[in-house]
Amino acid sequence: MEENIQGPGEDLSPEILKRALKAFKKRLKLTALDEDSRLGRGAFSAGAQGICAIQPPNQYPLAVWAELCRQGKLRHSGHGLYELPKAK
Repeated sequence: MEENIQGPGEDLSPEILKRALKAFKKRLKLTALDEDSRLGRGAFSAGAQGICAIQPPNQYPLAVWAELCRQGKLRHSGHGLYELPKAK
């Protein structure tokens, strides 16, 4: 699937930001489901925290993720990982 995404220095359309956030949420959900379904974890094992930050889909440039962070829709966790902001 080929995306028409602007290069650096150009304004990012709200539609692209919306699609990028939707793709991020879908990847976060699938990553969490994959982690939860792993074999070998005992029911009584301590420290099961789950997935909270992921690497965003690479179909979108870093400028998209930086803009979503600036808008408060995502939070940069460091080392190329992003997470949804904490609910207040």
